[in-house]
Amino acid sequence: MDWISFWDGSHAIYVSDRHKQLHYARIAADLARLVPTPDARVLDYGCGEALAAATLAKACGSLTLCDAAPGVRDKLRHRFSQDGAIRVAAPDDVAALPDRSFDLIVANSLLQYLTRPQLDELLSLWRRLLAPGGRLLLADIIPPDRGAARDAAALLAFAARDGFLGAALLGLARTAVSPYRKLRGELGLSTYREADFLALLRQAGFEAERTRPNVGHNQGRMAFLAVPA
Repeated sequence: MDWISFWDGSHAIYVSDRHKQLHYARIAADLARLVPTPDARVLDYGCGEALAAATLAKACGSLTLCDAAPGVRDKLRHRFSQDGAIRVAAPDDVAALPDRSFDLIVANSLLQYLTRPQLDELLSLWRRLLAPGGRLLLADIIPPDRGAARDAAALLAFAARDGFLGAALLGLARTAVSPYRKLRGELGLSTYREADFLALLRQAGFEAERTRPNVGHNQGRMAFLAVPA
């Protein structure tokens, strides 16, 4: 199994329906605040199920949702079939788009699942697709010292604040013996130090800086805003 197959199948990464709904609502609200103009063309690359994408779509001119998992794309098309501002695309569809197609490109909680060659390829693609003045947001990036225990603590704090603490405790216990834990052990997650990641972006032709807060609930992870140099 690889990460795409994992996310395309049935999994229990969210501890409850409430957790899942709040997770996506928080992400959509955070991203909406970063949309540069009301008519901006936005690409959410590696969007997952994007349950609250309609919130983000209201803040921009058009929203393209891209995910590598075919089953996830099918759900997205069904969910947003009546929303004319939202388009669902496969990675190959996005790669075929003309230069300067987007004003904001988002990759949230994606980079940990990519190898360095995969990331380099995507950075080149995203740079080509950004319009003049466009920005790239890379968020939820894991530092090397950010282990599973600290992520669990961040989830529990989120759960205590928003009313699903019991489900979170049970969910963490399930995760300990889940396919996610096994796959994480086999494939690992890509991590980056802040200075190293900024250097990586410079090598890819971007000017970048770390931005705070991170997208989502986990403030132990990092977010960066970049523009083509």
